[in-house]
Amino acid sequence: MTIKDIARLSGYSVSTVSRVLNKHPDVNPKTREKVLAVIKEQGFAPNDNAKLLKMQAQSSVAVLVKGSQNPLFADILERSQSLFQQNGEASYVAYLDEDADEVQHAARLMELRHPKGFLFLGGDLEHFKDSFSQLSTPSVLLTNDARALGFPNLSSFTTDDASAAAQVIDSLTEHGHRSIGVIGGSLALHQVSYRRIRGVQQAMEQHGLCFDLDRCYEPCRYSMEEGYQATMRLLKRNGALSAIFALGDVIALGALRAICDRRLRVPEDISLVGYDGIAAAKYSIPRLSTVCQNTEALAARGVSALLQQIRLGAAPLHETIPFELRLSESIGTPRC
Repeated sequence: MTIKDIARLSGYSVSTVSRVLNKHPDVNPKTREKVLAVIKEQGFAPNDNAKLLKMQAQSSVAVLVKGSQNPLFADILERSQSLFQQNGEASYVAYLDEDADEVQHAARLMELRHPKGFLFLGGDLEHFKDSFSQLSTPSVLLTNDARALGFPNLSSFTTDDASAAAQVIDSLTEHGHRSIGVIGGSLALHQVSYRRIRGVQQAMEQHGLCFDLDRCYEPCRYSMEEGYQATMRLLKRNGALSAIFALGDVIALGALRAICDRRLRVPEDISLVGYDGIAAAKYSIPRLSTVCQNTEALAARGVSALLQQIRLGAAPLHETIPFELRLSESIGTPRC
């Protein structure tokens, strides 16, 4: 039984049956119903191997995105796909859970699709350290620094997370804040959140302030809901905080709602700073102060390096992309 048989039995063309199988929205509901009835009656199953071979031929670069609720990665992804297209390269995108092993997923994709290269949006360096050696494919990691790993086929482009976090603390202390909380990420050594927290700790020490992880830090995943819940837990545990630094803007937006639900105001009662510089930060009420990562440069440098590795066998590059601390309406002076 083939798609041609389904077309003959249903009385529709092969192209119409194909659109039904691929769930195209431009099919008349009655037509779709009749074709599906024939498919069910005949017990027809599409040839997944043929579909996979077609995808293999079309997909030259695999983009692996850690997490599905990170607007920063969505921005970088859109820019990267446009640049790949401009350079005549098709791309395949896979979204992974924040805790997934992106290197093992890449290894499985090598067996199925044989891509020319990998672009990793986010990644845990522990996974790269443990098993990236099994990949010989040109690869680029964005938003984490892989230079210390020394792989000949892996480039990386990232923001100086520790320096950016330290600047946030410098700004908050300049506004008079002494009790500062942090939410987001984890303390895992090879995560970007660890470097940001280290930047917080170092800056607090330089200002002669205490940063007690048990009282002032609450881990969470990168989503509004997680940011909301983390803020609720942190404020319940430590009601003396006058400022919160969220390690992602999407986390900060959840925190903003949590602060409001506790009958507090930003920045009158609690100042709030995010990280990433996503578009929504400019439209929240109040507008969110944030560390702006340069998504245009990250995408451009990442795609350029990957294409040079693929086409010219170029050596890996590791660069730190400049950031900007954008101060806005969510920072104020603490109440005495």
